[in-house]
Amino acid sequence: MGEAYRDIKFERAEAHIARLTLARPKQMNAYTTRLCEEVVRALEIYWRDDDLRVLIVTGEGRGFCAGGDVSGADEAHGDLMKAQLSHAREMRDGMHRVIQALHRIDKPVIAMINGPAVAGGLALALSCDFRIAADTAKLGDTSGKFGLLPDEGGAWLFPRAMGLDRALKMTMLSEVYDAQTALGLGLVTEVVAAGELDARTMAFARALAKRAPLAVRLAKAMMLRGLTTTLDHSLADAALSVMVSNPSNDVREGVKAFFEKREPKFEGR
Repeated sequence: MGEAYRDIKFERAEAHIARLTLARPKQMNAYTTRLCEEVVRALEIYWRDDDLRVLIVTGEGRGFCAGGDVSGADEAHGDLMKAQLSHAREMRDGMHRVIQALHRIDKPVIAMINGPAVAGGLALALSCDFRIAADTAKLGDTSGKFGLLPDEGGAWLFPRAMGLDRALKMTMLSEVYDAQTALGLGLVTEVVAAGELDARTMAFARALAKRAPLAVRLAKAMMLRGLTTTLDHSLADAALSVMVSNPSNDVREGVKAFFEKREPKFEGR
């Protein structure tokens, strides 16, 4: 949308809905420094465009994201690895920025998991608000197979999604699960037949896009803050937030539509 990308595709799917596709299918969409930079740019556009209400993140081809590219094809990675301290810089300037950007966005993000989402790919999926997976998808943490760590945010994300003991087991034993097992572990929101993945994700996105944008954004922000604060602070946050939402045109439209027995048309103001 107005910018040139090499390793991703970023486009308006339809009214109020954008789609960000990792586009390195031959590498199962393993991320590189360039890919991370492009994703961060696209996320910034989504965040700041008030006409966009929902973002779908997916991968091109057979995979969602296979984590970091360990093939040596990323020239920037090779340059960074010449010094030990550069490993930390690579993470801070790469996938860490992606994970942080996703957690800053106060609008819905859906991961459409079309294939393997492992290691950093699983961290990417878990940084989205919802995860709709094809029944053929695989999810887990393979970093240990290479002597690597869950360093893309997995050490924080995995225990919160599935509990500490299960997260440790997955990482230490390099376990990868089928979609139904991942659903039971809390790693995905829904599992659908592979042939229905795109249609179901779009239907979910359309339903979200019809909701009142102010309420959706404030609710997400409130719940994220609530994870790291006390009940009293969360209630105080809610009291301040309703000062924005309750006087809005959207609330007036919602009440009017209810009594007129029709679908509301929210405008985000």
